[in-house]
Amino acid sequence: MTAAPAPRPRTSTRDPEQLRARLAAWIAGWQPDATPEKLTVPQSNGMSSETVLFDLRHADGSLQPCVLRLAADPNAYTVFPAYDMERQYRCMELVAAHTKAPVPTLLRLETDPEPLGAPAFVMERVDGRVPPDLMPYTYGGNWLHEAGESERGQLQRASVELLAELHRAPVAEAGFLRSRAPGDTPLRQHVNEQRAYYDWVVRGRAASPLIERAFAALERLWPADPGETVLSWGDARIGNVIYQGFTPAAVLDWEMAALGPRELDLGWFVFLHRFFQDLTVASGQDGLPGFLDRGTVAAQYARASGHTPHDLEFFTLYAALRHAVVMLRIGYRQVHFGEAEAPADPDRLILHRATLEAMVEGRYAA
Repeated sequence: MTAAPAPRPRTSTRDPEQLRARLAAWIAGWQPDATPEKLTVPQSNGMSSETVLFDLRHADGSLQPCVLRLAADPNAYTVFPAYDMERQYRCMELVAAHTKAPVPTLLRLETDPEPLGAPAFVMERVDGRVPPDLMPYTYGGNWLHEAGESERGQLQRASVELLAELHRAPVAEAGFLRSRAPGDTPLRQHVNEQRAYYDWVVRGRAASPLIERAFAALERLWPADPGETVLSWGDARIGNVIYQGFTPAAVLDWEMAALGPRELDLGWFVFLHRFFQDLTVASGQDGLPGFLDRGTVAAQYARASGHTPHDLEFFTLYAALRHAVVMLRIGYRQVHFGEAEAPADPDRLILHRATLEAMVEGRYAA
């Protein structure tokens, strides 16, 4: 029986009190009549840009709920090699200016690492609720699991429509996302970037035979025509959306944004749910059968966008491969901090090992 996902690794190496002082001084530089209050620095895990919640009190006494997103501490054995905050900020600006997709109101970008200790940006905080990752929403005991099927269906349709809307952003305005990786198409460049990321993850560590096999399987399934290039959200999943009721109110987390086929996001969107669902079923629970089903999602996306998704076997496998590389890095991070011992078989660090193996061998039931 497969256990539930392990708790995330421990905090970063940043000092919260020092960060509080830096934030107050930084805000005074561009909002001299405003004062930050109720600062909350959630325990960070070094996997993503760090988050600081605070209220900005203005001279008239009004409070403006805010969020600071700060590049991850490089001393915390980060999941990704770099965290480009300007890139994230510009993605959100682009989506806000050219689509109807909801994004938080952006307030300020700081590219100089000196004031806050790292590049950062601040935005208004959006009220709402997010499907939980820990414990995952598929395990029960949370608002989405306890909702009715019609309400989850409403959330699914709205989320797929959100994805289609994001893909309407003009690629001509997104030149800052162009890849420098070799390759004759954006898809090839994207895969080559992922290969470089994997090589970075295993530098000085044991390589993953399963991930190597998955890269080889991609070549066998490579699409004859990758299709139209769009702005790819990257981390496209319901856990990165704030919902009010069952309607998206804000789309978050643009660290993995890129240019590529629509199916990059669709494959990730479907697989990240299946990652949770498969773990839930393996633990002896039902999870949410039928929710975010690949065929249904594809049909809903076609209706919302006018584009019929293709080669989803390839793109779902690619999503599982990409997530496996992230899992491997997280596992090695735990080893780095003494939270776990390095296993003789590195593939044991991949929580969805059985799923990825089945995909590679062509026996996974979508």
